[in-house]
Amino acid sequence: MSRSKPPPPGIYVPSVLFFSENEDFDVPAIKAHVLRLAQAGLTGIVVQGSNGEAQHLSHEERKQAITLTRETLDENGYKDVVIIAGCGAPSARESKKLCADAKEAGADFVLVLTPSVWVKRMTRDAVLAFHRDVADHSPLPYLVYNYPSVTAGINLESDVILELSDHPNIVGTKLSCGSIGKLHRLTSAKPSSEFATFAGTTDVLLQGLLSGSAGAIAALPNIVPKLHVNLCKLYQEGKFNQAMNLQAQLGQGDYATSKLGSISAIKALISQNFGYGKEYVRTPLRIVTAEQLHGPYYDKLVELMTLEKGTA
Repeated sequence: MSRSKPPPPGIYVPSVLFFSENEDFDVPAIKAHVLRLAQAGLTGIVVQGSNGEAQHLSHEERKQAITLTRETLDENGYKDVVIIAGCGAPSARESKKLCADAKEAGADFVLVLTPSVWVKRMTRDAVLAFHRDVADHSPLPYLVYNYPSVTAGINLESDVILELSDHPNIVGTKLSCGSIGKLHRLTSAKPSSEFATFAGTTDVLLQGLLSGSAGAIAALPNIVPKLHVNLCKLYQEGKFNQAMNLQAQLGQGDYATSKLGSISAIKALISQNFGYGKEYVRTPLRIVTAEQLHGPYYDKLVELMTLEKGTA
């Protein structure tokens, strides 16, 4: 197997997926969101990630979400915007099927969580074997997704990720664990041009860039994508004081989003401020209430959205 290329550096967003009140896809809202993200200058979009409620989707719905994203990008002149498809599943067999489906639907890369149903059986050897097996069969280049909060506390060590990085089809990782130490160990061992290490949260976007990351795959760009792109530009231009000030604001926004109700709150804020979509999520997630959308956390996000709207 020849060596696959990693995704280009930049800002990626695990896109939220809009539903109607009966939990069917809200196709116009999904397409409007994809277009706004692309117009903001994001490098790529993650479809059927955690924020896209992948665990609540059937296989056919997962394919449909990728297809809608690819069609929207291509129809509007954004063919270069990268699509990464979340393909984690409880078994290697299902993950392999999801990877094949992602290729067919138009994705460019896959992002795969470590299975966690049988958490006590997920030894180091089992983790290595799972990711290598799925990567062997994936028709798309493969990123390892480390997210302890949704994998029953499984937190891959840097040594494990580095072992996996030697596989010719494993080209990067998303670190939603938030560990800058782990990120720096990975980037100092392998540059992003060889193995793309992404911060998994806006909280550590600038810190990750300073440590050699490929950028970030983060939820907050669903709301304020331009501000994230601008932070990267400030860093690249050596304007570190301005970048640090913006990082502080975005970090506050990231925290505020989690306090307001996460996925449903993101959808509600988009609906209120950008004119498409509703706050509906699939159960057991709860819909954010109007009473929740007030107070200091809400005010912080309104402040950020005002900055976003004034950003060229």
